[in-house]
Amino acid sequence: MANYVITCCSTADLTHEHFTEREIHYICFHYSLDGKYYADDLGRSVPFDQFYKAMADGAETKTAQVNVEEFLEFWTPFLEAGKDIIHVSLSSGLSGVFNSANIAKADLEEKFPGRKILVIDSLGASSGYGLIMDKMADLRDSGMEMEEIYHWVEANKLRLHHWFFSTDLTFYVKGGRISKAAGWFGTALKICPLLNMDNLGRLIPRQKIRGKAAVIEEIVKKMEKHAENGRDYSGKCYISNSGCYEDARAVADLVEARFPKLNGKVEINSVGTTIGSHTGPGTVALFFWGDLREN
Repeated sequence: MANYVITCCSTADLTHEHFTEREIHYICFHYSLDGKYYADDLGRSVPFDQFYKAMADGAETKTAQVNVEEFLEFWTPFLEAGKDIIHVSLSSGLSGVFNSANIAKADLEEKFPGRKILVIDSLGASSGYGLIMDKMADLRDSGMEMEEIYHWVEANKLRLHHWFFSTDLTFYVKGGRISKAAGWFGTALKICPLLNMDNLGRLIPRQKIRGKAAVIEEIVKKMEKHAENGRDYSGKCYISNSGCYEDARAVADLVEARFPKLNGKVEINSVGTTIGSHTGPGTVALFFWGDLREN
């Protein structure tokens, strides 16, 4: 058994069962739905279908990151048990939680001399961040030491591609990312924005594509272009979706048809309530290992 534990935030958007099976410990972000507060606990308090229906019906959402005190409470039992910790945070391009984790790290390493906490900025989000966590569990199970895993992730995290599209512009308008006029015209023309995550961990709009079928085709073409070994890609592929499973399934079917050497079937997860509070329903995200991400 390893003398360290792997931890992350709930925003890695895998299932509770997946995290438990892989022995990955997670700490929950928080959100409110029409003024009532919940833990972002992977759909256990509020099922994802209910959450996204409430958003579609006009519910107000707000989110809150994990604070320093919560990290102190989360990590202390591991340190008391004589375990070191390697933690990966949601992208610093989206949240300040990486800073909170580092403040807690400094406090606890002073309180527990001889124990070590390594903190990594994933520069990722949702199940792409989760794919990094799953790889770390593979490396741990192969016998790799914590410091070796740390260096591997730092060297390879920008090879984890994140591509997103949305078929609903409502929350792009609501969040101020596009104007009301652009949202109206985009909706009328059935425009689906295609975005990816850059090398600073920020979501960047890349293309405006007309029609759902066209954007589904284009997101898979991005994988063909960027995946490690192209159509001979043999790694894992994850997809997450916000209340639009059928669209996610359509992407997964194309991926499985075009990448016959995949490591297993495409795993489809839900976009969690933290990230989903900003994307709204109608978002599909595709994650895979490939070439280095650039601006």
